Amino acid sequence: MDVDVDPDVTDGIEELKEACGVFGIYAPGQTVAHLTYLGLFALQHRGQEAAGMAVSDGTEIVTVKDNGLVTSVFDDRVLNGLPGHLAIGHTRYSTTGASTWQNAQPVTRGAAGHQIALGHNGNLVNTAELAVELGMLPGAGSVSCDSDLVVELIARSIERDDDRGDDRELERAMLEVMPQLRGAFSIVCMDEGHVVGVRDPNGFRPLCLGRIESGWVLASETPALDLIGAHFVRELEPGEMVIIDATGYRSVRAFLESEIDPKLCLFEFVYFARPDSNLYGKNVHQARVRMGEQLAQQSPVDADMVMGVPESGVPAAEGFALESGIPVGHGLVKNRYIGRSFIAPTQEARAAAVRMKLNPLKENIAGKRIIVVDDSLVRGTTQRTLTQMLREAGATEVHLRITSPPVMWSCFFGIDTGVRSELLAANLELDEIRDYLKVDSISYLTLDRLITATGTPLSGFCDACFTGNYPVDIPVSLSKGVLEIGATGEAVVDPPVRSGIAAAVAQRSEAAALGQLGFDS
Repeated sequence: MDVDVDPDVTDGIEELKEACGVFGIYAPGQTVAHLTYLGLFALQHRGQEAAGMAVSDGTEIVTVKDNGLVTSVFDDRVLNGLPGHLAIGHTRYSTTGASTWQNAQPVTRGAAGHQIALGHNGNLVNTAELAVELGMLPGAGSVSCDSDLVVELIARSIERDDDRGDDRELERAMLEVMPQLRGAFSIVCMDEGHVVGVRDPNGFRPLCLGRIESGWVLASETPALDLIGAHFVRELEPGEMVIIDATGYRSVRAFLESEIDPKLCLFEFVYFARPDSNLYGKNVHQARVRMGEQLAQQSPVDADMVMGVPESGVPAAEGFALESGIPVGHGLVKNRYIGRSFIAPTQEARAAAVRMKLNPLKENIAGKRIIVVDDSLVRGTTQRTLTQMLREAGATEVHLRITSPPVMWSCFFGIDTGVRSELLAANLELDEIRDYLKVDSISYLTLDRLITATGTPLSGFCDACFTGNYPVDIPVSLSKGVLEIGATGEAVVDPPVRSGIAAAVAQRSEAAALGQLGFDS
């Protein structure tokens, strides 16, 4: 049974949404607030709803956060007012909890004379269960998202600690709390003198360690290290916790060895991660080129030009062209000043939003058979409008090639995919998708070829949105607003579909009924 992940307002541009980006730094003698700002800027693609950082001078933590992009939340005046030598930062897209200032991160708590700040990338699947155990009611105010819940658990553990005073209270509390969490979490946490990073035992979301002059850095992706001049050391392993303080860094295991099962989200390679990131030791850009090469081998078609849909479709188009021998060209110009958070609540507004963000180059398209390469196809809103735009620009044929398998299942580990009733491939057969999008042909990259294209096929991946095989059991009552006012704990009925998929399904049903009655549909 599928559950509602609150798709009440759908983006104008059809894009999967990542949960967050996290950053942590311990560097005495450095202006860590400014370095954290740069790190968050490098991670802006992972979340555009809110940004924040917490900075400590060793005695006090000061937190600044707000809704908006990193550049709108912070300026030199704000950063100069944040002295200290350790910090954590966060960019947010919500998957549990509403898009409000209250849910911006880092989240903070006081505990037994200590201050704690925490940033979280991912999504817990046992949020409601833990909230009940803590005696916290939905909408009570103190806890409104899963990250709030985690920091509350840590604070209570510190308050119960009989060994307080040895400067390892945060470490012990996190070792106690982390095994209670289920789902996806790459977390950075701090008190006045320590920065801690931890990955869940499946390693759904990335987290890496870097070395900077006089200190250490944690970040969701390697470009954040590059931007501040840090040297990449390694990726944190699934289930690993790293503690950074004045003595350097040390690594501990937060989970039993039997619980470790690497399952990095495949969409990190397909779409989410920056092309200059490295995951599992492999460059993301080169992986996307290989996806295009695999597509050309799997689903060749005669055409005059290969074009990628900006941005993540472009390297795959290069790979398709390289393998097929068909020239690659630019068919779309992207307006970079319309971000991922452009909101359009109706089908008409969504179509207009696509035209605002992408404009065809008619001179490159007119009279040509075009192969369009894109990273994924979720609701189909963008691609249907793009096909119309390409035909209006003079394309004689439009052949769609997707560098991932059909998205047929909702994600509960940090991607806002929406419910199954909104997923094109969960409701229509391949030929029906072709007709709905009005393309001449369509092909998805198979799962085995996608995994091969990553360059690290044996490393372990989560493919639940393609296969329905969830590495962690999912409660049927799970919803984005599980801790909001009105949350009932009951499974939520899918809302009315706003993408036009319902009309296509209804048309198919009507055609089938007419056929049973002996009429030609």
